[in-house]
Amino acid sequence: MTQQEINKTPPQSSSPHPLRWRILAFLGVAQLMLILDITVVAIALPHIETDLGLSRQAVTWTVTAYTLTFGGLMLLGGRLADLIGARRVVLAGLAIFTAASLVTGFADSAAMLLGGRVAQGLGAALLSPSALSLVVNLFEGDERNRALGVWSALGGGGAALGVLLGGLLTAGPGWPWVFFVNVPIGLVILAALARMLPNRPVAAPRPRLDVLGALLVTASSGALIYAITGAGDHGWLTAATGGLVLAAVIGYLAFVARQKTAKSPLMDLTLLVRRPVATGTFLILMATALLIAVFFLGTFYFQHAQGYGALQTGLLFLPVAVATMLGANLTGRLIARAGARRPAVAGLLATAIGMAVPALSLHPVTVVAGTAVAAAGTGAMFVVASATALGQVAPHESGIASGIVSTFHEFGASIGAAAISSVAAASLTGGTLSGFTNGFILAAVAAGAAALPAAVLTPGRAGTRR
Repeated sequence: MTQQEINKTPPQSSSPHPLRWRILAFLGVAQLMLILDITVVAIALPHIETDLGLSRQAVTWTVTAYTLTFGGLMLLGGRLADLIGARRVVLAGLAIFTAASLVTGFADSAAMLLGGRVAQGLGAALLSPSALSLVVNLFEGDERNRALGVWSALGGGGAALGVLLGGLLTAGPGWPWVFFVNVPIGLVILAALARMLPNRPVAAPRPRLDVLGALLVTASSGALIYAITGAGDHGWLTAATGGLVLAAVIGYLAFVARQKTAKSPLMDLTLLVRRPVATGTFLILMATALLIAVFFLGTFYFQHAQGYGALQTGLLFLPVAVATMLGANLTGRLIARAGARRPAVAGLLATAIGMAVPALSLHPVTVVAGTAVAAAGTGAMFVVASATALGQVAPHESGIASGIVSTFHEFGASIGAAAISSVAAASLTGGTLSGFTNGFILAAVAAGAAALPAAVLTPGRAGTRR
């Protein structure tokens, strides 16, 4: 596909799309809204829990119902972008997400709340990979690295800013507004993108979508997340937990088999064995899981254990937001010169050190300081993951490659929320602080352990052997 086709300009015009940076801004705000919807809800969870009478499992599923649907159907969204054009999928996903946000804000029961979150996840699954596919195709060379750095900074920093925004909205007009706020923003972005996005024709034939594959991967992930969530109450070594994990493994194997036999597979499995893509997916999974752990533990610690209000809790997370964006911005500037390996390892080690601080001394000051250091590390990891996985993909693979990266982003959020909720269950439902301490220990150990494979797998600077 040529740039002339993308821009619908005469053949002599081979220059980049003149509105590419403006398009990036609107797509970035749309992606920011999707990421915000994970953490902006985290700050409101204690209030939603009280108003709707949610159980601990329902509280966890308020996060994971969104991230699981988001992640489970992301490959379908990326595949659709390749088959029918990213522009159509972006606009459809944004419209669904905006409408679902309106419905979720009116929720008066756990069922309506979780149903709305699933619908939001569907819209996000269409929007996110197709938007990232557009970014990859609109930029080339060093400009692409800078654009991906901006994209990652918005994602990582937006996750932290979501806690601050959630505190302002929850303490002000009330928790429904963490969903209502998406409606006017979504409508404005929808109108702007409908005018600016290039209408790129799709020359390839349009085979059927692998809906069965999408259902298999989503159901398998749901079983795994349900097992992790329930382990906090029923135990990690019970028959129920083991059976669900086994079902998830069987489902994933069936998904792999399906991808090898389907006429139009949802995922090109050969992409996952490419070193850059495999490394990027591993890093994005770890970065998101660890960042969600920061927000989940921090918001419940400040509000449950310390009795702080939503606004005060949100303000305490302002250093975390700044640190995340600084880590992402610095890495985006350095990665072209230093390569990806050093920032990846440094980011994981910084996250491990930061999470170890409140694990050793659980106090409001140490929680803020430690999580800020950890957030800077995860911000660096977001940039490394995106640049590593997407920096070398061909244009016709950009949609599905973006879908793979975004899928592992949301699976990381689901697994992080479920695992931390289970480990910290004693503190979430009782008066002890041991659950919070155990949660920070788990996060620190996971980050430290991930540094070794990151050092081995992450490519070095261009021109080096590794």
